[in-house]
Amino acid sequence: MTAGQLITAELRLGGRLDTRFFALLQAVQDTGSINKAARTAGLSYKGAWLLLETACNLANEPLLNTTTGGAGGGGTRLTDAALALLAAWQALQAHHQEFIRGQEAQLAQLPALNGLLRRMSMKTTARNQFAGVVSAVDAGPVSAQVTIALKSGDEITATLTAAAARRLKLKKGKEAIALIKASAVVLVTDFAGWQLSARNQLAGTVSRVERGGVSSLVVLTLPGGATISASVTNEGVEALGLKAGVAATAVFKAYAVMVAAQP
Repeated sequence: MTAGQLITAELRLGGRLDTRFFALLQAVQDTGSINKAARTAGLSYKGAWLLLETACNLANEPLLNTTTGGAGGGGTRLTDAALALLAAWQALQAHHQEFIRGQEAQLAQLPALNGLLRRMSMKTTARNQFAGVVSAVDAGPVSAQVTIALKSGDEITATLTAAAARRLKLKKGKEAIALIKASAVVLVTDFAGWQLSARNQLAGTVSRVERGGVSSLVVLTLPGGATISASVTNEGVEALGLKAGVAATAVFKAYAVMVAAQP
C-alpha cells in the first residue's frame, strides 16, 4: 500500500501464487541461488523451498534449472516456463495496479466516503481519535492553541508549537483529528466543588471496564455517542467505583492532545 492509497487488493493466481512467490522467483533468477533468493524475498530457506516445491509439483513443466559444479560453480535459474509465468504475473500486476488507480479516482469523486476512509487509514497507538473541524486557532510566536469542534457539539483544545500549526496549515474550517493516549486521560466522578485547570473536560457515562492485571481500560460514552478511553489503575477503579452506568468526566490537558491534518 503506497502513501495516501485507500484501496488495496492482492493479486493471487491459482489461489496460491501471490506477490511473495513471484518475488522469490525473481530473486532466484537474479541471484542464481535459493539461499540468497530466500533472504532477498524475506523468507527462510525452508520456507522458500516449500513454496518452490509446491509450485513445481503443480506445474506441468519444471520451473527450476539447477546445475552443480563447473566453471561457474553451479546454481539455480528459472526455466523458460517459469520465466513465462513470471512475465505473465508482471503484466497482470501492471493491469491490476491500473485498475486500483481507476477505483481510487472514482473514490475521489465521493468526498464524504473519501474523507471517512482517509481518517480511518491512519495507524496510531493513540486509543482516542476524534475527527472534527478546526473552529479556532490562536497562534503566538512560540505556541498555538487549536480548538477542534466535534459533530457531537463538544470541543477539544490542543496546544502545539506555532511551527507545527504552520506545517499542518491549520485554519478555521479545516478538517483535523485529535489524538489522545488513554494514559493521558484522568477520570473524575465527583468534583466536590473544585475546578480543574485542564482545558478538556468531556462528561459521559462509563459503558465498559476491561480489567487487566495491574490497570483497567475504562470506556466512557459521551452524549453524542462517541467514546473515550482512559487507562486507570485497578485501585483507582475500585476507589471511584467505576462500572457501567456510572457518570464520569474525562479530563486531559491541551498539551496531551496531538493534532493530525491533511497538508
